[in-house]
Amino acid sequence: MTVFGSCPLPIFEHKQIVLGHGSGGKLTAELIDKIFRPAFTNPILDKLDDQAVIQVNGTRLAFTTDSFVVTPIFFPGGDIGRLAINGTVNDLAMSGARPLYLAAAFILEEGLAADDLRRVVESMRDAANEAGVLLVTGDTKVVNRGKGDQVFITTTGLGVIDRPVEISADRARPGDKIILSGFIGDHGMAVMSQRENLEFEGAIESDCAPLHGLVNVMLEVMGSDGVPTIHCLRDPTRGGVATTLNEIAGQSQVGMLLQERDIPVRETVQGACEILGLDPLYVANEGKLVAIVAAEAADEIVQRMRQHPLGGEAAVIGEVVADHAGMVLMKTEIGGTRVLDVMFGEQLPRIC
Repeated sequence: MTVFGSCPLPIFEHKQIVLGHGSGGKLTAELIDKIFRPAFTNPILDKLDDQAVIQVNGTRLAFTTDSFVVTPIFFPGGDIGRLAINGTVNDLAMSGARPLYLAAAFILEEGLAADDLRRVVESMRDAANEAGVLLVTGDTKVVNRGKGDQVFITTTGLGVIDRPVEISADRARPGDKIILSGFIGDHGMAVMSQRENLEFEGAIESDCAPLHGLVNVMLEVMGSDGVPTIHCLRDPTRGGVATTLNEIAGQSQVGMLLQERDIPVRETVQGACEILGLDPLYVANEGKLVAIVAAEAADEIVQRMRQHPLGGEAAVIGEVVADHAGMVLMKTEIGGTRVLDVMFGEQLPRIC
């Protein structure tokens, strides 16, 4: 018997890896929960933050690693080298850490132009200098022509947490405010425009930048107990702001309510997304952060952020609520309510 009007559900059992497993969405979560977490489960890993916070001889350290497979390797506003440095610096910064040292591993494809590799490496050097970190060790491998895509880079970072902070995705509480540091979607649309040779009315450049200076300014806002008032920090890369907030809502078991009118999106990015059928809330960023902060400190934190070069458009975009735990809802500009779910696969693959 044929049933009309039914909608097939996505299949979550995969016999092979598909591109969507790297999306940061539901397929990525499936991969982690069914393969990686059961093999390596421990209290530090199970927090599922973008970095591990560990204690060594009484010193709190942040430790993270990330891989970068963006295509093309050069794009408006950056390249894979700058992305690799800043992406890892930012993951450390999202724990409140001061980034110190990086390691880098390169997988090079046979046939890669030496000038292109030199350009990537020099860009990494400049980004590391700008961020005030040292690249202290690394590795290089070469694969056969056609078995890679020019260059893949894995970076590992180490930083020190020298403030009395406890920042994690499981610390959001009802009543907290949600702060976004600026315009969303710039990075993803810059890469897509270069990849597809698209021309839009205005120039779109990646927002790739190191965020630890901005975080440091935010951490200067103390509560009445003398402790910084930031509960959660994330840089919304793969999957964008919507996916990042869903992850925090799930780990903290709270709901979130956003106000669409308060979310900053450049007109050029909004227009490009409309042309391509994309939603900027799910487009990757590489120089923005989302902060969940105590309500009484939100206005002061936003004011401090706006005085920093990377926080000029900072805004409160919503609040944490007790209702609909694990879900993110948004009040639209026309007065409706929209559920912002985690995407099954990938809007824009190979974006970081």
